[in-house]
Amino acid sequence: MVVEAAGLQTTVQDFGREGFGVLGVSASGAADAVALRLGNLLLENAGGMPALEMTLTGGTFLFPDGAVICLAGANFGAQVDDKTMELWRPHAVLPGKRVVLGATRDHARCYLCVAGGVAVAEFLGSASTHLLSGLGGWEGRALRKGDVLPIGRLEKSIRQRKLRAGVLDGLKPGKTLRVTRGPQFDWFAEEARRALTGEEFVVSEESNRFGLRLDGPRLAARLKTEMISEGTPLGAIQVTPSGQAILLFVEQQTTGGYPKIANVIAADLHCVGQLRPRDTIRFEEVSLAEARELWIRQQELLSSVERLFA
Repeated sequence: MVVEAAGLQTTVQDFGREGFGVLGVSASGAADAVALRLGNLLLENAGGMPALEMTLTGGTFLFPDGAVICLAGANFGAQVDDKTMELWRPHAVLPGKRVVLGATRDHARCYLCVAGGVAVAEFLGSASTHLLSGLGGWEGRALRKGDVLPIGRLEKSIRQRKLRAGVLDGLKPGKTLRVTRGPQFDWFAEEARRALTGEEFVVSEESNRFGLRLDGPRLAARLKTEMISEGTPLGAIQVTPSGQAILLFVEQQTTGGYPKIANVIAADLHCVGQLRPRDTIRFEEVSLAEARELWIRQQELLSSVERLFA
């Protein structure tokens, strides 16, 4: 796969490298793991097979020997030979053809999955790019014009799978993110707690895979106690001394000293991956039991071929 135009920020991603936080290496991985998984499963790949993650603007990719691909996630108006390519279905790209993607028409990220996967070397058990540290993926960086990426060998013909009606409705990225209380929830004034779930926040332009800065109500702490740095989980909403909320994401630092008022539940993390700058969001509190049940139901759906595909 030859990169003729790379887009704004295109990287190789899979499900990430869990278990290395003690070494200071966050998991990284696809910002929308649900889209990556579905795109791969439509090609009969393993769900976490490495693919290209494009952000806000796509690129142009030449396939000298042809390939079978699937586009998943946001609609970037993809075309081949001036013909529109539908999302969420396999496409045979003939030898010498180009896939051209433009600016997003709805959400933040589109995934270009290839039958056989993007065949880059693994680092700590994962092919994911960690941009801040320059690790993994393709030379630890976003793709550039002229990069030539190997793709896995296609061992069998790909069936024309399609998703069952209604599957995407239940997995559609939303703008209301469900949260559980963070470890320092009680440090915040009652007014700040009410503002967290009662008012709107806007995703700042200063947002990336490291974290999303949120413009909105200032969340004043009731206690002014200094924190000793502690582990920071994916999806944590930490609050700076000025009261600004920051939603930590897939390349988050593994420790931090800001209090954490809440945490986005695992079942909604893919929604975070599809947020664009200037998007307006809200938070809704759920219990730990509800968060667990929602995660179990989502994983059961994503693990069931019978429920996913017609």
